[in-house]
Amino acid sequence: MTDTRHGPLRLRPAHERDAPFLERMLLEAFNWDRPRFALAELLALPRAAHYVSGWPRAGDFGVVAEDARGRGLGAAWARHFPADDPGYGHVSPSVPELTLAVVPGERGRGVGGALLDALVLAAEEAGCPGLSLSVEDGNRARGLYERRGFVPVGREGNADTLALRLGG
Repeated sequence: MTDTRHGPLRLRPAHERDAPFLERMLLEAFNWDRPRFALAELLALPRAAHYVSGWPRAGDFGVVAEDARGRGLGAAWARHFPADDPGYGHVSPSVPELTLAVVPGERGRGVGGALLDALVLAAEEAGCPGLSLSVEDGNRARGLYERRGFVPVGREGNADTLALRLGG
């Protein structure tokens, strides 16, 4: 993926130096409706921390959205998980699970859609057979995922696992 611009929005590949920002975005993804975790608490949970620990691992890919001043607006990234250490939205070791979050003041302005579109393109370029994710009941992002073709494939607790089939 190369840098692209969407008006005042710049999208670029996520790099190793973005690990702290991805941690913040993971916190936003978990705290989408209310503050449930502090960052240290979240990263102490192995099933949550493995979304960002050691970023980037082989096979990881992601996108960061920035404004014209280089301020991070959001990120989307994908990581493969083995069957014995799945993510919340795991469907298969061959299908990477995506995480997407936008800083609170930028939600509802197209940042999430731009990030998702760029990540889907990166997944297609990587030859991935699909993408999966977990979305909790009531999360408005679900509409974004469904508009992009994600469909429910499972349920755990108060969240659905959604998947998008790709040509890879």
